Amino acid sequence: MLSLLSQSLHFVKNLGRTQGHGGFLNTFVRQRHQLAPRQVKHIKRHKGRIPIPIGGSTKGTTLAYGEWGIRIKGNGVRLSAKQLTTAEEVIKRKIKIIKGAKVYLRVFPDIPVCIKGNETRMGKGKGTFEFWATRVPKGRVIFEIGGSPIREELARDALRQAADKLPTKMEFISRATPPRLGNLVLHPPKPLVPESLAGDNPTIPAAPIQPTL
Repeated sequence: MLSLLSQSLHFVKNLGRTQGHGGFLNTFVRQRHQLAPRQVKHIKRHKGRIPIPIGGSTKGTTLAYGEWGIRIKGNGVRLSAKQLTTAEEVIKRKIKIIKGAKVYLRVFPDIPVCIKGNETRMGKGKGTFEFWATRVPKGRVIFEIGGSPIREELARDALRQAADKLPTKMEFISRATPPRLGNLVLHPPKPLVPESLAGDNPTIPAAPIQPTL
């Protein structure tokens, strides 16, 4: 009898923690999603702003796992977990004929978005949890395709259909695509050629020959 009572008390205690009424890390059970994080520190967060890449870093603007991909060409946007899942399913449906092909998701929705009902007075708290989202700046890679050799036509078609499911303008990129810093595409600098090799060709920049001592 005492063992059954202790087990029931332990179950009620853990149930309260999973519903967000205790513990350091709270886990969402009622609002689960395919891309929902397993544990979060705070159930509700500020809306925040989409970051603007002004620091000079090009991290996340080139491919890292696949051979083809898409990245944001328009303004930065907040993407929901449902939008990312829908776009990922479109890509998987198109490339399932290729054995070993994989889809890589470069962003993850870990920000809880809370929404209030219509005709609700101001105040009285933040609102109830609605969906998971992520803030993606301009130039960030969203999806990549790799794992197996894929023709460019098939990859372009699959990623184009996935881009139609996202609320911003996307661009198709490959391994040879240079990184992007906001509106600026950072092309690699042209190598300098010594004057003896450049000759009379004005299109080849000539490097000055350093005098030897």
